[in-house]
Amino acid sequence: MNPEVADTLLIRVRKLLVKAEDPGVTPEEAQALTAKAAELMAKYGIDRALLAAERPETDHPADRVIDVDNPWARVQAHLLCGLASAMRCQCVILPRTDPGSRIHVFGFSSDIERTDVLYTSLLIQMWQGLMAAQVPAWSRNPRAWRRSWLLGFATAVVSRVRAAEHQATSRATASTAAAGSRTALVLADRGLVIRRNIEQAYPVTRKSRVTYSGNGYGDGYTEGQRADIGTTRLRRGQARALTR
Repeated sequence: MNPEVADTLLIRVRKLLVKAEDPGVTPEEAQALTAKAAELMAKYGIDRALLAAERPETDHPADRVIDVDNPWARVQAHLLCGLASAMRCQCVILPRTDPGSRIHVFGFSSDIERTDVLYTSLLIQMWQGLMAAQVPAWSRNPRAWRRSWLLGFATAVVSRVRAAEHQATSRATASTAAAGSRTALVLADRGLVIRRNIEQAYPVTRKSRVTYSGNGYGDGYTEGQRADIGTTRLRRGQARALTR
């Protein structure tokens, strides 16, 4: 695949996601649009990796620091890091003095780009879904219910994107594929490069997870299935990585 064809594929993905973000589409239509976008996005990622193996100048290891502001910055960070991990990137959550989260994303340029495209679209869909969600009358803490809804949504969409990526990778690296063994080696080498870059930048990291209270998780997860497809602060000098 040449760069022009790859860019055309990403343009198709962007158009599908724009349609999915339209409040006028039905949940079923949004789900179909996102599923197709995720499928094309996964194919784009593999094609760009193979292209870079032959022409290294087309895709380089890169990193990007992203500031995530409130409301619910840690939930947004959870969504971003989950998508990045599914798309062969790695994230480190950095200390931040003011409210919000700061995420350092490591990956190849094409993978960071497609993570950003999908994350931006899913944020729009997530906020639209939350606005339409009705907090049950029996809920004693509406804020906790909404936060758990957001976490359910994020978990569902990350799971769907990860499944699409896994399916595309399995097809591309299968023994029956024309370049299956080569593709597997290319993807493995890129993973090693990313891990080495993180270790050089942050020798000491630790994993974390997001927890929640409230009863909106199930409703949010259900909405996330329809969407188009523990975090404590660190001591100085440390960072925490959200990895696969």
